[in-house]
Amino acid sequence: MGKVVMYGSVSVDGFVADENDQPGPLFDWLTSGDVPLDGSGYVTVSQTSYDYTRPYWDQIGVTIAGRHVFDLTDGWDGKPPSGIDHMVVVTHRPQPEGWDPESPFHFVDGVEAAVAKAQELADDRIVEVAAGDVGGQVLAAGLVDEVRMDVVPVVFGSGKRYFGSVPAQHLLEDPDVMIQGNRVLHLRYRVRR
Repeated sequence: MGKVVMYGSVSVDGFVADENDQPGPLFDWLTSGDVPLDGSGYVTVSQTSYDYTRPYWDQIGVTIAGRHVFDLTDGWDGKPPSGIDHMVVVTHRPQPEGWDPESPFHFVDGVEAAVAKAQELADDRIVEVAAGDVGGQVLAAGLVDEVRMDVVPVVFGSGKRYFGSVPAQHLLEDPDVMIQGNRVLHLRYRVRR
């Protein structure tokens, strides 16, 4: 099975969005370069960020996100972002009315079930878990192998925390990747077991 990676862009003080769920400048690094990161024509990064991010994106088989993010994005119009094959949505509610059951979105109750479904779908590819409350729950359940952060030089002061409401201390190894991009620092930590 592929590894489980918690991932997201984050402010220096540890937030993935402000109190109103707005990312502010957290994604500016994804639109301020001259190298296309995907086929959208919108996502352009520095060459350094491309060299780090594109190989990672190419290894992702499934992304796990919470229902709140799903609703905020209007379900990405039924197409998983960044060319991901499948999305697993953690929710206690049924899928939206009229939702196409053939779409590559899978609605599950609980993070353990989400990781199991994602690993089944991903085969040996990476299972990515969106940072925030769901990511923190997956970390707390001991199911995260690696934490990746794109740290952006901004201080929010308050907002939605990268690790959500993790109820206990979790040790990470020293970062094994530290790459300076344009307005972003890419970091990768393995989770200590």
